[in-house]
Amino acid sequence: MWWQILAGIAAGVLLAYAALAGLLWRTYRHDADTHLLREVLRLLPDLIRLLRRLAADPELPRGVRVRLGLLIAYLVSPIDLIPDFVPVLGYADDALVVAVALRSVTRRAGASAIARHWPGTPEGLRVLQRIAGGRSTSTDRAI
Repeated sequence: MWWQILAGIAAGVLLAYAALAGLLWRTYRHDADTHLLREVLRLLPDLIRLLRRLAADPELPRGVRVRLGLLIAYLVSPIDLIPDFVPVLGYADDALVVAVALRSVTRRAGASAIARHWPGTPEGLRVLQRIAGGRSTSTDRAI
């Protein structure tokens, strides 16, 4: 009986994993999206500094700092949803998790907080705001 439960859980996890891999493949198979993924990877050093600065900002709500801490822990962890050795998809899952987390943080803290702590170039900030689903301005408009 216990092995059936364990097999059911394993099958559920594998099915969810396959669905996520299929979604990521469908999302990142276009040239424009792989170009965006390359931009994300180029921004990685500035992005890490941004996450650290935002997580340390006492003016931001606690929920935002907790999300950022969890995001940093996920990025540092050697365990990924899709292993990094899988071409394109291995890094696409990290980019997707970062984009979702940054969208949440931007909605809660505002685009001005992101712009205030951004250590990189203005072009990099525009790419980051595009990744987070926002406009390429540094105001608190809808993101």
